[in-house]
Amino acid sequence: MSEDEHKKEIDEISGVETTGHSWDGLQELNNPLPRWWVWVWLVTIVWSLWYFVIYPSWPAPGGNLPGISGYTMQKELAENQALIQERQAAYLSRFEDASFGEILNDEELYAFAMAGGEATFKDNCATCHGSGGSGAKGFPNLNDDDWLWGGKLTDIQQTLRYGIRSGDPDARVSQMPSFGKDGLLSTKEINHVVDYVLSLSNPDEDSAHHAAGAKIFKEQCATCHGPDAKGMHEFGAPNLTDSIWLYGGDRSTVYETIYYARAGVMPAWKERLGENTIKQLSVYLHQLGGGEDEMANGGSTMQNSAPVEDAAQIEEMSYNEQGSNEGANQPTEH
Repeated sequence: MSEDEHKKEIDEISGVETTGHSWDGLQELNNPLPRWWVWVWLVTIVWSLWYFVIYPSWPAPGGNLPGISGYTMQKELAENQALIQERQAAYLSRFEDASFGEILNDEELYAFAMAGGEATFKDNCATCHGSGGSGAKGFPNLNDDDWLWGGKLTDIQQTLRYGIRSGDPDARVSQMPSFGKDGLLSTKEINHVVDYVLSLSNPDEDSAHHAAGAKIFKEQCATCHGPDAKGMHEFGAPNLTDSIWLYGGDRSTVYETIYYARAGVMPAWKERLGENTIKQLSVYLHQLGGGEDEMANGGSTMQNSAPVEDAAQIEEMSYNEQGSNEGANQPTEH
């Protein structure tokens, strides 16, 4: 190379050597990297070499280099679970033998049940009932006080344990006839019943067929729904006098319900969820706002939760007690 090719080119404005590259009159300056950046870069190189020795890193035959520390994520998870289970024991030893009344009136047990029940609900029930339990068409709202099978804690526990039409021998089962499909009532008679049923929750509903519908209702429906149409928990028959509808309260939907009937299914959770988890979930659902009084004989029902500073810790322990509980979900009828 000639001497001119080795001659440094200095930018006149900045006084910095250029790389010799120029684009549209703009020259590239050969600025050195900041000293602090170079030192950080060198430290990261040293740190990475240390990491490769201590922790599992490079792929190797049969897996990867294990590292001299013996660390694995599985070991860390097992250690954390063991720690949480140890902390849980203080609550579970009392919770297992406690009655619902004792749980509701013990601040720590109540917080433990609510935290665990909420975690279980989100994992197993929210897909159908919504994250807040507000329900959807065909999936009951668990916040109101309208229950098909009863809203006491023991009622809810049984429903969770065995399900509804789940195939379990102890499942709750009710069977509404398909009045139209099976030819039990004519189309005209079904329309009369629809008029009458709609008038039960809307007294302003005006129809000339109320008397005829009331007569058919008394003969065909009152056995399960009651002579006053307020429903019966024994048969899982809904109250028809309020404005709460599981599948919809418009005329066409009510007609469809009477013509074809409904038969929602909820799984039995006794195999998937432990008994303690079902008890926690029962308390949580009961306390959403619509639970019936379990202590009707004069006992008290505590409504407040544990102090905020304790609730987060209890929730962490309670969630671990159930496991992940992922899977398909079905509606809870109430």
